[in-house]
Amino acid sequence: MEYIMLLFVGLLAGTIGSLVGLGGGIIIVPLLISLHTLSPQLAVGTSIVTVVFTGLASTLTYMKHKRIDYKSGLILFIGSGPGGIIGSWANKFLNQDSFSLYFGIFLIFVSILLMLKDKMKPLSLSNSSVIKRSFTTSEGETMFYQFPPFLATIISFGVGFISGLFGIGGGALLVPAMMLLFAFPAQIAVATSMFIVFLSAIVNSATHISLGNVSWLYALVLIPGAWIGGKIGAYINTKLSGKAIINLLRITLIILGARMIISSIL
Repeated sequence: MEYIMLLFVGLLAGTIGSLVGLGGGIIIVPLLISLHTLSPQLAVGTSIVTVVFTGLASTLTYMKHKRIDYKSGLILFIGSGPGGIIGSWANKFLNQDSFSLYFGIFLIFVSILLMLKDKMKPLSLSNSSVIKRSFTTSEGETMFYQFPPFLATIISFGVGFISGLFGIGGGALLVPAMMLLFAFPAQIAVATSMFIVFLSAIVNSATHISLGNVSWLYALVLIPGAWIGGKIGAYINTKLSGKAIINLLRITLIILGARMIISSIL
């Protein structure tokens, strides 16, 4: 019965994570810890290995629909990858409960910013070194966005560090940052985020495997569900409008923020 539940959790985590670009670890880690059979280190390591497959499945689906901005993704990964590793290392020095409380509040604040997205202006960029990109939606609407690679790398490092610090996965902050700061279309932000999540998960899982922080029995049960969920979430995403994706992301961030606040209080 436990393994059937794990298979379902992998499916759910993969679907939600791929749909809004978060990865899925925010669902897997709390569940594995709640089973009381895995330490936090084993739960995180097992989750990251599972997220590799969620990221790969969703990336392959988004590739077919040509929604991944590879150039932007690789630039952002240069910052978020090392940031996540350092943040994960720094986690052991923190009072997890108090920081979870403040970060949960911050996530809810980010969801409110997404509500006001249309009234906010992205960063004013006049530097000739900015990377200019464009994306044409399935409805034929062309949207333009741009960002300076140096600033984007610094921001993504901060996002990676904070995400690693709290173990929530880079997409929870990376997707809002891409949309709010650089006016990425929601469809591109989510797909590119999953590409970055995939790359980050490979790097981070290698570290956890070398440290022995993976329960392979649990991982082997979670992975099939995560793979299928990754494809389902990405497919659903391609059928939704940018506004619908933003609304789903806002709801997910509110739920995640509330969970972190509640867990820090109880």
